[in-house]
Amino acid sequence: MDFELRRAREKLEKEQKERKEKAKLKLNRERKAKEEAKSQREAIEAAQRSRRLDAAEAQLKADQQMQENALAGRGIMFYRVLEAVPYLGIGDKIKLPPSCFTELSDQGAFDKGPMYFHLSVVHQEVSSDTHATDDENLRNTHSGVLEFTADEGSVALPPHVWHNLFPGETQKTSLIEVRYVWLPKGTYAKLQPERIGFSDLPNHKAILETGLRQHATLSQGDILTVNYGELAYKLQVLELKPSSSISVLETDIEVDIVGPDSASERTDQHVLNPLVLGNSESGIVGEGNYMYYKFSIDNDTLGRIATGDARIEVKIEAETDGGDTDLYISRHPLIFPTRHQHEWSSHDIGSKTLILSSRDEKLGAGTYSVGVYGFKGTSKFNISASVQDDYKRKVGQQAVSSSSPMEMDTVECRNCKHYIPSRTIALHEAYCSRHNIVCRHAGCGVVLRVEEAKNHVHCDKCGQAFQQGEMEKHMKVFHEPLHCACGIVLEKEQMVSNPVEWLSMRFIDLICIF
Repeated sequence: MDFELRRAREKLEKEQKERKEKAKLKLNRERKAKEEAKSQREAIEAAQRSRRLDAAEAQLKADQQMQENALAGRGIMFYRVLEAVPYLGIGDKIKLPPSCFTELSDQGAFDKGPMYFHLSVVHQEVSSDTHATDDENLRNTHSGVLEFTADEGSVALPPHVWHNLFPGETQKTSLIEVRYVWLPKGTYAKLQPERIGFSDLPNHKAILETGLRQHATLSQGDILTVNYGELAYKLQVLELKPSSSISVLETDIEVDIVGPDSASERTDQHVLNPLVLGNSESGIVGEGNYMYYKFSIDNDTLGRIATGDARIEVKIEAETDGGDTDLYISRHPLIFPTRHQHEWSSHDIGSKTLILSSRDEKLGAGTYSVGVYGFKGTSKFNISASVQDDYKRKVGQQAVSSSSPMEMDTVECRNCKHYIPSRTIALHEAYCSRHNIVCRHAGCGVVLRVEEAKNHVHCDKCGQAFQQGEMEKHMKVFHEPLHCACGIVLEKEQMVSNPVEWLSMRFIDLICIF
């Protein structure tokens, strides 16, 4: 009996314990469900609150943007996001699609004078390993408009605008924010060349003014490229007044040009090294590069040259066998002579000399620039400019010419055409016919040794005579077609001798009328 009671009591206690555990588990589940529901409700409320805040912030930004656009555009509200594409143009004028013309015209933008636009890069989503740089904050500039012929959804940018928005980058697709703005007329600009040499250009401010005629705007931080012949100078815009972005159309601007930073100086920059008459300077130039020197001719020296008593001799002595140079000279204001712009030149292989004498009509008192161009390989050289006395040479020439060969008993050699005393003509002709050959090329007639004749050749195009080893360089220098940026193709001699004839016609197409 006691055993049955004990078993019943144990069973009851077990059932009560199980019921308590189930009740406890139920309470825990209900508590967790309530907590999860509360968390979900709070998350939903937070998301809704965040969306409301984002919407309010976006609306606020949109309102501010509209106000800024209206203020910046003086009542004209124009804003587009377009895909940037490059085009070969001059200056800072962009090309917009035709739909922009309609939108601007409907708002009367054309009645308010020249149109200006603020351009900025739309930063797209990038990978986590790409970090932003300080340059991104500078990726904005201003421009004018050239025409409305771009494809819909795109904006065509000239090199000046492209390089200021994407410095050192070649992007395939880029979105540009284009916004119409009003700009004040500029009164002051401070510019800094990236390298030395720009201030040495004659009338460099006039050259800068000519370059700015192709621009409608300037923005602080922009890099402005000024071309002078084959040379291109980059100037950074440091300061502008009355604002950080100005219009340069129909206004007088005071321009200050400060010197470049010393840290920016490089060995490949064009610098005029002084060349003292009578002294020699050593140098080294790589293939395709220039080294420049300058010397001066005063009035006294010019007087001696004009009377034929002296001449200027510019000489290059090569120190290396593997390289070769070309020599170019110009009188200022052409300060940096090049292959296509110069007044005197020498293309001899190895050492070479240029003589400036009274027969040169371009010779005058002033400063002259000497350009040493690396034609092949790396060349070490010594260069000198000196005044050579011509008095003794003139006297010797006059003494030789005082007796005419016809006054003596002479006979013309049938081979070399020289006048030889009649008593030795037979011996001379026998020797001359065995050892000498006369060049039969029209207009040449030079007498050559038999062993030298095989190296004597004439150019098929111009007829000049050269050694066989010089012909390859002659063809490359004088007869290789040169492609100008304007599209014309000329040989070097045509481009150098009379550039005005064709340049005056080509420049008309390059100058924008807007």
